Amino acid sequence: MENELVELVMEDTRERMARAIEHVKNEFATVRTGRANSALVEHLPIDYYGTETPLRQLANFSVPEPRLLVISPFDKGAMAAIEKAITNANLGLNPSNDGQVIRLTFPTLTEERRRDFVKLVRTKAEEGKVALRGVRRHARQELEALEKDQGLSSDEIERVEKVLDKMTQDEVAAVDVLLHHKEQELLEV
Repeated sequence: MENELVELVMEDTRERMARAIEHVKNEFATVRTGRANSALVEHLPIDYYGTETPLRQLANFSVPEPRLLVISPFDKGAMAAIEKAITNANLGLNPSNDGQVIRLTFPTLTEERRRDFVKLVRTKAEEGKVALRGVRRHARQELEALEKDQGLSSDEIERVEKVLDKMTQDEVAAVDVLLHHKEQELLEV
């Protein structure tokens, strides 16, 4: 019974850490690299007939060229709202509308802008690491509660905490790998 509870805590911790890593990946996807990527605008809230709706629910995306993103709204009446949301999002992109689709041309990034994006990505990576440590702290609290309530031995708790620390280190290393790849992508000319 005791080991089942410990396993439940560890499984919950694995899932939370996986979600934290996924969140970091999604955050990195929203940082512009100079190449067209729909992840930059997919989550933008659009005022669609009085309702805040993510852009991905209102349009299809295509990338016909490396620096061009084409947004094809399902409802042509939403074109103005989509354009307005993209402009107000301050992404450094100017939407052009031909009545059928909206085209976003991604300009090449200056060296200064690239450095700013690297700083932003590092901040997002650090936030991800903090989230992972928070998951570890939460798991430790649950294990301490099990020790008190269920009478788990301190040796068992210590063994599980070592596994927990190793898991956390591995996930933090995964964030570092993601950060390294994103930095390389941003600094690539």
